[in-house]
Amino acid sequence: MRKSHLKPLAAVTGALALAATLSACGGSSAAASDEKVVTVYSADGLKGENGDGWYDKVFKDFEKKTGIKVEYVEGGSGEMVQRAVREKSNTQADVLVTLPPFIQQADSKGLLTAYEPAGSDQVDGADKASDSKWTSVVNNYFGFVYNKKELKTAPTTWDELTDGKYKEKIQYSTPGVAGDGTAVLIKAMHDFGGKEPAMEYLKKLQANNVGPSASTGKLAPKVDKGELLVANGDVQMNYAQSKDMPNLGIWFPAKAGSKPTTFALPYAAGLVSKAPHSANGKKLLDFMLSEQAQKEVSEVGGGFSARKDIEATDANAIELSKLMDGVEVFEPDWSEIGTNLDGYVDAWKTATGS
Repeated sequence: MRKSHLKPLAAVTGALALAATLSACGGSSAAASDEKVVTVYSADGLKGENGDGWYDKVFKDFEKKTGIKVEYVEGGSGEMVQRAVREKSNTQADVLVTLPPFIQQADSKGLLTAYEPAGSDQVDGADKASDSKWTSVVNNYFGFVYNKKELKTAPTTWDELTDGKYKEKIQYSTPGVAGDGTAVLIKAMHDFGGKEPAMEYLKKLQANNVGPSASTGKLAPKVDKGELLVANGDVQMNYAQSKDMPNLGIWFPAKAGSKPTTFALPYAAGLVSKAPHSANGKKLLDFMLSEQAQKEVSEVGGGFSARKDIEATDANAIELSKLMDGVEVFEPDWSEIGTNLDGYVDAWKTATGS
């Protein structure tokens, strides 16, 4: 699932070149906006490596219904925001999808424009912006994975991961670059009670850590093969991956003596400001939040519907519900995290020598 395959600019500029050709042949200046294409910049996780992910199904159905082709560009959440920032003077994306706190960061950088997709009234208030700049399209939770073949039982606490048997057998994606990597910091600060004790722990964990990874999705295959014993991830991505990776198990670390915890880490989508195909971007956002697409979030994508009026009863939904039993869900202060994210990442770099 979450294999990073960031495409070169040519994947996006092909549509722009076509618009330029139309204009040169006597087309109007509105040719680009009328073009039957929509460009999506997205965090990895929703597109299947075998063409069987939620994005694969939704994009195919959307193109069939509307005739609008989806141009897809994928990378880490932070990577996608940074790319969109670089292109502000020549906007190429129409829709941006990232994990928190990067969707809030995108908004703070002026990358998003207000749009309230059809069906967003059924999205919980905590999962969308009050000013309609973004809304969750797939709900999800942060988690870790372990190798079920090498480890007969899942680890339970953070402290276990500092044991010598995990030497060079642990890896987590890079905070500030990957959404799930940033989530490691958020959960550690929550579980350990603040920035300083969290950084103290991550400094200790570094003795067993293989090193940084820009893509979280590249870690699960390493865990499945036994190259790693533990890595970070998220429930939607890892659950979908586990269908093809039999040794992959999902777990949630706890502080010693406490319950395992997690927090919502939704895929949040927004319409890009000055998007070249804004009308098509709106249509795609509407489609992603439609009843049809949302009913397929668990069945096809292994995630949780963003709409509270959708009651999934498929086999995946039942398994996902069981997986979350007994796990305490806390709600991060995304506004505070967005404001202080750079400081947290700098503290992590200092603590770990990264």
